[in-house]
Amino acid sequence: MNLLCADPSSSSLVACQSRSRERHALHMPGTGAPLAPFLVATLKRAARLRCGEQLHALASKSGLLASNAFVRNSVLAFYARLPPSLASAHQLFDETPPPLRDAVARNTLLAALARAGHLDRVQHLLEEMPRSHRDAVSYTTVVTALARAGHAGRAVAVFRCMLAEDIIPNEVTLAGVVMAFARHGALATVGVAHGVALRWGLDGFVIVATNLIHAYAGVSELRCAHAVFDEMLDRNTVTWNALLNGYVKAGMMEMAADVFWRIPERDEVSWHTMIDGYIRADLILDALKAYAHMVGEVDANGNETLLVDLVKACARYSAITEGQQLHSVILKNGFDAHAFVQATLINFYGCCGLIGLAQMQFRLSDKSHLASWNALLAGVLRRGLMHEARQLFEDMPERDVISWSTLISGYVLNGCSDMALQLFFSMLNAGFEPNEITLASAVSAVAESGTLDQGRWIHDYIINRSIRVTDNLSAGLIDMYAKCGSITDALQLFNHASDKFSSISPWNAMICSLAVHGYVHMSLDLFSHLQRTDIKPNSITFIGVLNSCCHTGMVTEGKQHFESMRQFGIQPTIKHYGCMVDLLGRAGYLEEAEQLVAKMPMKADNVIWGSILSAARAHGNVGLGEKAAEELAKLDQAHGASKVALSNIYAYAGRWVNVSVVRKELKDENLERQSGSSGIV
Repeated sequence: MNLLCADPSSSSLVACQSRSRERHALHMPGTGAPLAPFLVATLKRAARLRCGEQLHALASKSGLLASNAFVRNSVLAFYARLPPSLASAHQLFDETPPPLRDAVARNTLLAALARAGHLDRVQHLLEEMPRSHRDAVSYTTVVTALARAGHAGRAVAVFRCMLAEDIIPNEVTLAGVVMAFARHGALATVGVAHGVALRWGLDGFVIVATNLIHAYAGVSELRCAHAVFDEMLDRNTVTWNALLNGYVKAGMMEMAADVFWRIPERDEVSWHTMIDGYIRADLILDALKAYAHMVGEVDANGNETLLVDLVKACARYSAITEGQQLHSVILKNGFDAHAFVQATLINFYGCCGLIGLAQMQFRLSDKSHLASWNALLAGVLRRGLMHEARQLFEDMPERDVISWSTLISGYVLNGCSDMALQLFFSMLNAGFEPNEITLASAVSAVAESGTLDQGRWIHDYIINRSIRVTDNLSAGLIDMYAKCGSITDALQLFNHASDKFSSISPWNAMICSLAVHGYVHMSLDLFSHLQRTDIKPNSITFIGVLNSCCHTGMVTEGKQHFESMRQFGIQPTIKHYGCMVDLLGRAGYLEEAEQLVAKMPMKADNVIWGSILSAARAHGNVGLGEKAAEELAKLDQAHGASKVALSNIYAYAGRWVNVSVVRKELKDENLERQSGSSGIV
């Protein structure tokens, strides 16, 4: 007797048979194994859309899709994993009966939409969720997606809604939120996350504290980062590296070194970060020493990126021996197969003036990569080999904007401004769009050649093409107009864009141009205005300022500006001392000028002694004139002009015997002034 069918009526038999078929449908054919676990497990492993669609069909046919939340959510998760099938995931979710549309289903679709970047739909779906379905996972998905996309404000607003609903994040959730804020946040957003960590006692977790250090360092709040670090009871190497990276990116290399040498177990990331910091700070010897130490401590040679950065640093400082040693390491590790490594090596030898080795490296390189051609072209131009450079340019299988810019810049640097402009216009005719370097070189060529009409054309080209004018390009245009004699255009350009400048270069160009054109009071007024901005003056700024003081005889102001340089952390160079000596000499403070020369931390050059000699002649100081002429003779045996000036000093003083002696020396040494002549007949 069938215990499941106690009623022998026909209707009961039919119902019994139906239930039997359902039970068979819910098991794997031929095995008797339950179908639901099989579908869930297989959908997790499925990687192809066709396979997932077949499993979807099987779930639908068996009735599990409509009745089993686990199976339905597994199908939804499969579609959500594959970006091309996001629409299928959304359709399945929309067709899901309310009883099966649980928190798992909603969070699955939420994550898929977030990965696809549909931020408005993500936020809308979160808002539509029943309060009982919104949890830490939901909010973390939305906040992280918004923050990573740069919508820090919206991310903070959603995060605050999460807190308002008393949803408590765990350490993993908060760590993810902190890192999202760190990528695109500000101090306020990081502070919110830190406050939550303190409130819920999550700041003690290493992952949360480490990410807070990253975040604070990312918004340049290193004191806060270090405070979090100091409060940690447990730290790992990632934590130490986070703090180290913060100091390195801020350029605080002394603090970075202090942290670095206290790391209990330095890994390759620690070493790479420290070496990169030294390179950024132009502390090349420290970078090379650290690299040698790394090789000995962790028995690693570094990756190709680190080695390329080190070779580039050696190129800047012509550190030939060290660069060649790094070349050997590159060869040993097989990194020379990479095109960017080959180009770096060619550039290194070119920068060091070893053109033969640069050419040999070029012959060994993959010539299908344009970077190698451009690197060799730059090296040849540095040696002033203009004919060879042009031939190499013509031999290139193809050219890019870097090729054109390199040759144009080379012409300018080697005094061939006309050729540079000719090549610039050829580049435009060839259909290439110039970049900032190209335009800056062209503008510089105009400044040297004085062809104002061409300069105006280039400026109009920049405006008409809506090309972004950087600070460096602005400085070049100001300098161009000033050198072409149009100080009005230079001022107009500066005044129009001064509120957009973020660096000192355009200010320097305008201050120096005004000084050269004799508008010294305007130059000094502009310097005063600069000091009311957030932009700090540099060494070049003070050369312009001191020149202005020199032209107007403003000795007191000149001294004040000279002394103020140290307040800005600027050490006076020989050019600054030269300006001060000239200023004092012109004003008749000869003894003070001589004392300043004696106190200089470097030896005076012929420019400074020439200023002393001119001042001595102007003020009739024979003794000082003799000393200056003597020093000039030591620096340049063939300096006939100094002896002529000394002869004039003797003449003004009525010391004709000395005049005769000096003129005889000039004649004996064949240094007498040539008679003037004119080309007009």
